Amino acid sequence: MFKFEILYKSKKSKARVGKIYTPHGIIDTPNFVAVGTNATIKALDTKFVSDLDLQLMFCNTYHLMLQPGAELIKKAGGIHKFINRNLPIITDSGGFQVFSLAYGSVASELKSKGTKKTDGSVLKITDDGVLFRSYRDGKKIFLNPEISVQAQKDIGADIIIPFDELPPYHLTEENLNKSLSRTHEWEKRSLNYHLKDRKSQAMYAVVHGGINKEFRKKSIDYLKDLDFDGFAIGGSVGKNLFEMIEMLKFTTASLPHEKPNHLLGIGDIASLNESIPLGIDTFDSSYPTKAARHGVALTKYGNLKILKAQNIINFTPIEKDCTCYTCKNYSRSFLNHLFKAKELAAYTLTTIHNLHFMIDYMKRVRDDILQDKI
Repeated sequence: MFKFEILYKSKKSKARVGKIYTPHGIIDTPNFVAVGTNATIKALDTKFVSDLDLQLMFCNTYHLMLQPGAELIKKAGGIHKFINRNLPIITDSGGFQVFSLAYGSVASELKSKGTKKTDGSVLKITDDGVLFRSYRDGKKIFLNPEISVQAQKDIGADIIIPFDELPPYHLTEENLNKSLSRTHEWEKRSLNYHLKDRKSQAMYAVVHGGINKEFRKKSIDYLKDLDFDGFAIGGSVGKNLFEMIEMLKFTTASLPHEKPNHLLGIGDIASLNESIPLGIDTFDSSYPTKAARHGVALTKYGNLKILKAQNIINFTPIEKDCTCYTCKNYSRSFLNHLFKAKELAAYTLTTIHNLHFMIDYMKRVRDDILQDKI
């Protein structure tokens, strides 16, 4: 049920156009993947998201395990029936959220330049798994490769991710190497559990190693010999765009080209413009939807801050040539008013535009690759 097909390779770069076939439909690549943490894109309902033609949606196993529970989703007939979506879905392992509890966000960790745990949510990390407290009710929960994969089986996503450890940016080389070994063991355990009953699901390996090229190569060499369906690039990818691209250039050059590859957690335009020529196929990010909730609209000419004074009496749409629902029906002035009035419609309408923008942007990217412009 899962297949990756490369349709065209650019003559200008390593960019490529392809198709990923899943039980719930086809994903044209390169493509943007919107993040629906709790199985919904914030401010939008699933039907509207499907009508926008968002081909792949990212849901978070950690949050869904805590609420409403993977078993409940299974009883509902799986994630697609539960949220009324008939297009592909990918879930993560829950590892990112668990280790974010231990070290904080990348931004906050970089500011403090340390590896100290931010709170008491993570109680114990061993080679077997992680014991943590639920942020919802304080209950102790244990998560390991087998539990994570079973949860993703119950949820029923088309593409699933093995359980992995996400070490912080500021980690000694010795500890980073130890973390990498643990992650590889966890990923192998995840894959072995998955292969007992594939359930028409694909599993992507996660390549780790921080910005250490030797460790990245070590990770790829270990994972490419295992029966994974694709590869995701994870872990700390750098403290700035330059560092990230240098790491990605090295990493993508070593990845098996016949399988799809995914960049975890990156989806801003500047990063996409630099990453797509390296041959990366899919990118997930909450940036476009988060930007919308902060009154930032994405345009061909850069970010537009809706709350700026000049938009008070600007009766044009966010973008004059945009065909999204928001731009066809509402003005910058009205959106400016909605944000000032703290009306929820402000988030909905701006999110619609930003998702439409990203989907349209990726269509243009695919056309440009076919014409060897990228």
